[in-house]
Order: sequence, then structure tokens, then C-alpha cells
Amino acid sequence: MATSPVESAKPFWPNQEHWSVEIPLDTPHPRLDVMRERGVVVLRTLTDPVPAHEYLDLEYLDWKSGGDTNFAPIATADGELDCRGFWNQGNERPDKNAIFTSNAARCPAIKRYVESVGANFGRVRTIKLEPQDHATAMRSFHRDDNNRFNPDDQGWVVRSWLELTDNPDSYMLLMESGADGLPDPATEIRVPLHGGSQFVVDTQRLWHVVVHNGTEPRYALISSFESGPALERWVSSQLP
Repeated sequence: MATSPVESAKPFWPNQEHWSVEIPLDTPHPRLDVMRERGVVVLRTLTDPVPAHEYLDLEYLDWKSGGDTNFAPIATADGELDCRGFWNQGNERPDKNAIFTSNAARCPAIKRYVESVGANFGRVRTIKLEPQDHATAMRSFHRDDNNRFNPDDQGWVVRSWLELTDNPDSYMLLMESGADGLPDPATEIRVPLHGGSQFVVDTQRLWHVVVHNGTEPRYALISSFESGPALERWVSSQLP
């Protein structure tokens, strides 16, 4: 049956068939206390910007996630330039214990930043996101499957963001799941994406996507980290 013009004009909203609905929410994994209330913690703005050549000169792959995106892998499961998750058939593993790729040699400041956290890290990559308004971004609203194969007694994997370009009119859109497993608009949070903004998000818990209202591509560093004392110390050191 053809879709009517009225139906096609409706704003997109995830339904029960969305793949994110099946991703586990309640597990025994240890989590950071600072993130229990909202699932996100906004840190102080980084005042020493990463030199632009460190993210512009990386080798990017055409990998779509959260919109029209390209990613430059800096740390992966095997050190190869790959955007896939860590659960490859025959070598299933959690998003931790990553190995730096050839891109890491091109971005020493970014590499030092990741290592300075002191926590076990998994996927590390820069993202290049083309502009997208709210309606377009909502079509990519999702939750991440960060903790597949992560043993229940080990720290919950979360993700950090560092904004590499200055896009104060853009924002990370976050929502909790409602009783139906779908995003609950009453819980909406918007994190502004000015240059140097840092924040840590439980992207398995929260639905998320970036609304990028700029006219040029937006670049950011996204890193997976294991929750635990090391990450907790780093977060505490970066609070405003």
C-alpha cells in the first residue's frame, strides 16, 4: 500500500521494531555514581584546543551512524582501520582493551588525551558529521550496544565526547527510555557542542543523536571507556 502524503510528512519516531529496543538496560555491571541520576555528566570546557590538522589529516572511512558520517579509527579491536564493533564472529569481545591504529601517529595530542584518562579504553575515533536539522537527526535516534560480551562483574562501558570544532548552535540530544522501551520526550536533555566541550554519556542507556545546525562538517572525538575508579577519578578532575 502506498504511503499517503500526510503519513510521509509525519515526524519520524522510533517504534517497537527499532533495533535499540532490544538492547539490555538493567544489568549487574558496576557503574559510575556520578552518572546514575541522568546518564550523562557534562565536564569543563577544554581550553587548549586540539590542532585542526590532527583530525583533518586522518584517514576517514565511509561509515554511517547518527547521520551522514565518516569516522577515522584511532583505536580498534585489532589495531586495523575498522569501524565495526568488537564482536566479530569467532573473536567476540567487549568494547575494551583497544589497540591504536596507524591514525594514532598522526594525532599525538588526541592520543595523549585518551591515555590521560587512565581508564581501559575501547573504540576511539573522530567523527565527521555533515549538517542535519532536528527532523533529519531524529531518523538516526538510537541507543548503543556497548556492553555485548562484557562480563557482568566488569565495569559498564560508556562513551566520552570532545568537540574538536566550534558549533554552539548544535547539540547532543538525549532521552531516557519510557515504559514502552521507546524514547521519553519528558526526559529530553540537550548538551551544547561548542568547541572544547567534554561530556560522558551512557549511550547504552540513553537514546542519542546530534542535531548539527551548522553549515560545515562537525568534528568530535568519541572514546569508549570502562567504568571504574580510574574513569571516576578522571571525571572528578574534569568537573566544572
